[in-house]
Amino acid sequence: MSDATHDDHAPAHEPDDAGHGHDGPDEHDEHGSKLGSIDWAAWGAGALGVGAGLAVAACLYVATSLT
Repeated sequence: MSDATHDDHAPAHEPDDAGHGHDGPDEHDEHGSKLGSIDWAAWGAGALGVGAGLAVAACLYVATSLT
């Protein structure tokens, strides 16, 4: 494993006002690209999964708390 750190690499261009160099594709996109539309089916499936998980947790709680 290399002992090189992020500071050992030369920036792709001059540092900004805060002194940070920008190294390329991992930087934030500042060129105005927009996000895609919301995938309602995926969000609905996720919400349904969370609800089902909570229902299972509640059933386990009730089943193990009875004495």
